[in-house]
Amino acid sequence: MAVADLPEQHAPAWAQATRHPFLAAVRDGTLPEAAFRSWLAQDYCFVADLLAFQAGLLARAPRYAQQPLAAGASALVDELTWFEQQAGTRGLNIRAEPLPATLAYRRLLDRLAAEDFPVALAALWTIERAYLDAWSFAAPGAGPYREFVAHWTVPEFAGYVAALASAADQAAGLASGTDVDDAFLAVAAAEADFWQMAWQPDDAP
Repeated sequence: MAVADLPEQHAPAWAQATRHPFLAAVRDGTLPEAAFRSWLAQDYCFVADLLAFQAGLLARAPRYAQQPLAAGASALVDELTWFEQQAGTRGLNIRAEPLPATLAYRRLLDRLAAEDFPVALAALWTIERAYLDAWSFAAPGAGPYREFVAHWTVPEFAGYVAALASAADQAAGLASGTDVDDAFLAVAAAEADFWQMAWQPDDAP
């Protein structure tokens, strides 16, 4: 089974993860700025957690998976720098305390880090494919958000997601299909919760 088949096999869960009302509001311009700022601060926390997860994967990666994992880790370092630059120019507070959904995602990453490598790699692909699909759904984004949407939908990112899929498919024969499905669904649920966290007014700073 190719990992690229998973979104279709679990279409309802994938729709919740990648077509949330938060994203539709980014696309049509109805998203309150406070909600977007809240999400950005939490995503900064998440990217730092994802970098730690990916570094652990790279440390135990077979040769065929080293290049995309190394490139992805480097890109995450650049992404943190980009967030910090945005904070400086736009007056964003990206040092906020992690909210419950962010902490829950961190715990999920910790659990996935303990999985066999093929399952953990499939989970990483799921995370990145969800990000790409979500922002592609929001594209091109309304005026205040268009620059951000463009940043997260560049062809280079799509190429990275494809490279992860290729590596995950090579590893898939070593993993239980059930384990991969469970990891996919866990990530999809965490993604949906992450959007909802910023969509809920009570969670906005």
